[in-house]
Amino acid sequence: MVPHRLPIVFALSALSCGALWDQPVSAQPQSMPTVSASGQMAPYNGPAIYPSTDPARFSSPYPITSPSTYRYPLTAASPSPLSGPVPNGVENGPGPSLAGDPGAFMAPNNSGPLYTPRISPDAMAASRPLALNAYGEPATTSDEPWTWQILPTGLLYKLYLASDREPRVGSELVYQRNQGWLWDSTVGARVGLLRYGTANEFLPLGWQLDADAAAFPRLDEDRNLVECDYRIGIPLTTRQGPWEQKIGYVHTCSHIGDLYLLGNPTFPRIDYTRDAVVWGLALYVNPDVRLYMETSAAFHTNGPAEPWEFQMGAEFSPAGPTGPWGAPFFAVNGHLRQVNDFGGNVTAQTGWQWRGNSGHLLRIGMQYFNGMSEQGQFYNRFEEHIGGGLWYDF
Repeated sequence: MVPHRLPIVFALSALSCGALWDQPVSAQPQSMPTVSASGQMAPYNGPAIYPSTDPARFSSPYPITSPSTYRYPLTAASPSPLSGPVPNGVENGPGPSLAGDPGAFMAPNNSGPLYTPRISPDAMAASRPLALNAYGEPATTSDEPWTWQILPTGLLYKLYLASDREPRVGSELVYQRNQGWLWDSTVGARVGLLRYGTANEFLPLGWQLDADAAAFPRLDEDRNLVECDYRIGIPLTTRQGPWEQKIGYVHTCSHIGDLYLLGNPTFPRIDYTRDAVVWGLALYVNPDVRLYMETSAAFHTNGPAEPWEFQMGAEFSPAGPTGPWGAPFFAVNGHLRQVNDFGGNVTAQTGWQWRGNSGHLLRIGMQYFNGMSEQGQFYNRFEEHIGGGLWYDF
């Protein structure tokens, strides 16, 4: 009986297997592989693109309104989601894009970053900083070519602003104790003859041969000539980076006024003359601030004049064009002389200045002087005076 049942069981098994084989794959039961927790990789939470736009790390400097209503990229006809001041100068527009386009619009969406981080290379390349004090760059370095120039504009070694014995055009009306009002003036100039260097008009670099001459008359309150000193010089000057230097020959002499002698017949007229070699050194701490020192050694003197003199000082004077409104200045100068046992005087000036596109300087302000007189005929007379002045430097 068993042999008859085997074909029947075999047939039923075949029919059952065929029915299962004909079912669709989706209906077949499936088992998913499992991975232990210790073997799983940590989920990646970083940004989809670089740089990151996580607001917690890179907050936008622009206020955003309804970001979901905008799509990327915005077109010119699309309303801007950004408002407020724009650092890069684009009117009512956002900052630079990742592509380096300072005018491109960026919006928060799923297609790109919210903004370019300020320190990224693209943002730095697309930024347009204001070049403040660009005129002062030649004080430390310059890419301008060096050329030979005849009668160049400007000086490599600037005049000392607070010195009463520099070749310029100026005038001071001062009140002096025990003498009343005095009118001190300077009529002169220093000009360049030949330069090998840059053609910058404000702070040129190179080597330059100059010539200067000036007269320093003093008038009393009746406008009579009291005394007049004279100066003639030929300096060779240079500026290398922030350093200035000069060496040259200077002749100075002093002459008393005829009307003063008529009013003071007992005054001992002297022949005060110096022929000296002068060496000066100046440093620009920045384009507007200058420190200097100078040594003068006379190889020929007349009268009471002595060989050695020293000067030093500091001044603040904006180096670039000031425009019609001008800018403040301040200067102080000390002058020590062997003829006064290495005593001397101090001069301080402050006021307002205007510097034009040619580099010429016009100043107006107050002056205070204390010490031994700069007038050669009165070298041993103590003076203290205060007043106002007007000065023009070429």
